[in-house]
Amino acid sequence: MDKSGKDKVSVAEVTRKYIDRHPSIRDCISKDLINFSSLSRLIMKEMGVTHEEAVLAASRRYAAKLARSDCEGDIMRVFEESRLELKTRICIVVAKNEWIVLKNLEEIVRKILSDKSTMQVLQGTNAITVISEDKFLPSIVKAIGEDHIITIKQNIAEITVKSPARIEETRGAFSYLVSMLSEQGINLFEAVSCYTDTIFIVSREDMMLAFDVLSACIEDRIVPENNSHR
Repeated sequence: MDKSGKDKVSVAEVTRKYIDRHPSIRDCISKDLINFSSLSRLIMKEMGVTHEEAVLAASRRYAAKLARSDCEGDIMRVFEESRLELKTRICIVVAKNEWIVLKNLEEIVRKILSDKSTMQVLQGTNAITVISEDKFLPSIVKAIGEDHIITIKQNIAEITVKSPARIEETRGAFSYLVSMLSEQGINLFEAVSCYTDTIFIVSREDMMLAFDVLSACIEDRIVPENNSHR
């Protein structure tokens, strides 16, 4: 690259995209905990940029922009007003994405919702996922039809973070919780955001650790070590 204005813009764009793809670096920048010279050399090495001064200048400009927004602070303030709900004996039925499956589910969905029980139906490109309680599993399987079912999981757990309505406008809230669970090695069977509810489906083995991690997030405690529940 030469030192033309066009190439300087390109360096700035490469730098910004690199920082955005690495949340840990972005977080350190927003808290003024980064060595910009070291960061610039890392970006040059991994992205093939040759002008250190341009990368350094772009990093500092982007840092100034990040410092003006306190996304993490907004997230923490939302979670201060959140609470957790844990349910066991949950099942997941994954079925083929066919219109007949949705049609067949109509009656059982009506019954489960009238019972005030757990029920979520998610439609993806290739499958329809039904989340409910184990006691309804035989009825769900019968309604869908075994020929349309792909997989079934049962005796698992659902943890719901119930938050105030402004979580819808709080950037990064969902990804913050997912990253905290991921860092502790917790596998998520499903993760769903539904208005003020953020729902995670995990195995019984991961249930208590996941609950502790999410409790730490909303109570601003230290996340427990990943060794006591594994």
